[in-house]
Amino acid sequence: MRRDARAFWLKSPGQSEVRDVVLPEPGDDDVVVRTLFSGVSRGTESLVFRGGVPQSQHTAMRAPFQDGEFPGPVKYGYLSVGVVEEGPQRLTGRTVFCLYPHQSRYVVPASAVTPVPDAVPAERAVLAGAVETAVNALWDAAPLIGDRIAVVGAGMIGCSVAALLARYPGVRVQLVDSEPARADLAKALGVDFALPEDALGDCDLAVHASASEAGLARSLELLAPEGTALELSWYGDRRISLPLGEAFHSGRLVLRGSQVGRVSPARRSSRTYADRLALSLDLLADPALDALITGECAFEELPSVMPKIASGELPGLCHRVRYDARGGAGTV
Repeated sequence: MRRDARAFWLKSPGQSEVRDVVLPEPGDDDVVVRTLFSGVSRGTESLVFRGGVPQSQHTAMRAPFQDGEFPGPVKYGYLSVGVVEEGPQRLTGRTVFCLYPHQSRYVVPASAVTPVPDAVPAERAVLAGAVETAVNALWDAAPLIGDRIAVVGAGMIGCSVAALLARYPGVRVQLVDSEPARADLAKALGVDFALPEDALGDCDLAVHASASEAGLARSLELLAPEGTALELSWYGDRRISLPLGEAFHSGRLVLRGSQVGRVSPARRSSRTYADRLALSLDLLADPALDALITGECAFEELPSVMPKIASGELPGLCHRVRYDARGGAGTV
């Protein structure tokens, strides 16, 4: 039996298409997944689409099931939710999450998929990657009860961090963004909102996720003495400058990077990647996180939509991709 599918490919920077693909024959320990939804990781996938991945990071930035090489042709992505059509009995018929590119059907080892909890709709499960990044960031940051915290940048990652911090007892959390309309989003997540110039200072922790030089500088400015700025943004091949004069040294400030590619050292000895992802999916039972999904398109529309996402013409947070119920070309 031949299994066919459709896959989104970046032919070269700024040029993409949907291609027909023939799936490999699944082995005894594999699953065949029919995709229901995938999510566009707006920041990273925009950099990939524009050809902005530095050559020095080509290996580090590979997605788990990426085909091709940067800058292209490349099949890239890692937020896929689908139904197991074939595989071990314990998984057949289950809705699962997988770090797979945008493709209508695929074959992966059974160990590469994570069951989505019954309390989490498949439509929301595409946020698992963002929430996993937030979980890792908070393991890195280790906020304490009563901390004063600013989250600078109300994108998908910043909002995920803010949503989790809203559950911490006694903390003051303020979501900071230059777009006034994000105030409604902050309200939906249960946190305060401020424009950069109005943000509350004297923070113990500032989590930066705006991917802008101005945002990182403002994060440092908001810190109390001996406070920490946790940098979640990735700038690709862009260089930025920082105000490391002024109060940086006298305030003994800390600037620390966090990245989801490795489990935080704070939990590395006791948590696996699978543990972290399973926790993130459990946290998605909160319907407030639906506010992070701000757009949707059909899979076949993705080549016309990605340029608008990458250029900023189509703003928003998570863009969800909807697949045909048949999962592409099917079987022959």
